[in-house]
Amino acid sequence: MLWPKAVRDRLKTGGDEEIVQSYPYRSACPSTVWAELASGAREEMFFGGYTSYFLWTQIPAFADVLRHQAAAGCRVRFLLGDPEGPATRRREEIENVALTVSTRIRTTLEHLAALAGTNGIDARFSADADAANHISLSVFRFDDQALVTPHLASAVGHDSPLLHLRRRDEHGLFSRFVEHAEELWARGTNIATSSP
Repeated sequence: MLWPKAVRDRLKTGGDEEIVQSYPYRSACPSTVWAELASGAREEMFFGGYTSYFLWTQIPAFADVLRHQAAAGCRVRFLLGDPEGPATRRREEIENVALTVSTRIRTTLEHLAALAGTNGIDARFSADADAANHISLSVFRFDDQALVTPHLASAVGHDSPLLHLRRRDEHGLFSRFVEHAEELWARGTNIATSSP
């Protein structure tokens, strides 16, 4: 209450101190942010996008980054939607775009198949019962930072907003989104990455 309004407006307090940056579109987040977070992770990388296909174009030499990080002991996980699931079919009707949701998932599966045999990289499909929750919120975790995209109505992922979060509090925004992702992962079904 003692600080002038101009100072209070510039300082983050409470829950918003975990927000590093916000973007009105996922595509507005620079590829350098994605690349730095992926190459800088030491313990945990979690890719919880329903399709996650864009990562291979967003992050230069992404397959090499994944191999390197996994070899260095970083846990790498992908949680994808089931390309044959009812939620996928419904979303395809909503989006009505040529590059369908199932095609985007299969693109990711092809990339993961090329990483078959790499220790430390795991992949799961989200459970059918969780598909609606998964398809509406993407969580990408890199140790104590995360990029989170809540998907809007009929917008495709790159047209939805993105929050860049950094853990500051045990029960803050970062932890809430990570708990959501872990809950979906726990109920997911393992994907054999040897074939798409």
